Amino acid sequence: MGLRDILTGRHQVKGPAPDRLFAISTAYVTLQAEYQIEPAGSAAIVFQALATSEFEATIKEMEEVVTATGGESATKVSSEDDSYGYRWMVLHNPDGAPSVEDLTVGINAVSSSIETAGHGERLLCAVFAFADAKKRRIYFIYNYKRGFWYPFVPEGPQQRSTERELQIKAQMSSELPMEPEIERWFPLWGIPI
Repeated sequence: MGLRDILTGRHQVKGPAPDRLFAISTAYVTLQAEYQIEPAGSAAIVFQALATSEFEATIKEMEEVVTATGGESATKVSSEDDSYGYRWMVLHNPDGAPSVEDLTVGINAVSSSIETAGHGERLLCAVFAFADAKKRRIYFIYNYKRGFWYPFVPEGPQQRSTERELQIKAQMSSELPMEPEIERWFPLWGIPI
């Protein structure tokens, strides 16, 4: 807290530690080896886009950077807007060659660029897709504002398997910084990955 903070009675809240996002790049090994949960080879970063040329230029530049850096691994990048006004920048590894590490680096590059441009408050979350032995989707969601992960297991249209989510939390809490407040485990319906 600085002198100005004391005089004005305000202080800036520190954001979450950025390295928490990278926890998924090692946790997936445990998911595969111990729980037969395999990476699906796709991830997305979700943010609220601004209708300014500066913001759009930042996003276009990031798509180009991620495409260029993903060239060795053939990671593809696409974007789409959802009905809630959020933009999804989606990263896909080639079929049969999922790389959680490449996806994490790409997602981090995009979020860092948005934060550097002064729009960090627009970041909502990062989503990584996995599938269990029965080919059911399991998503790991990283909330940028809180700096925590949580599982999301859709079970049907607008239904989720809370029991399975809690089981995954118990299994992975030593690997991933899990959101302790379960009421903050927001479902994301219509995930495009």
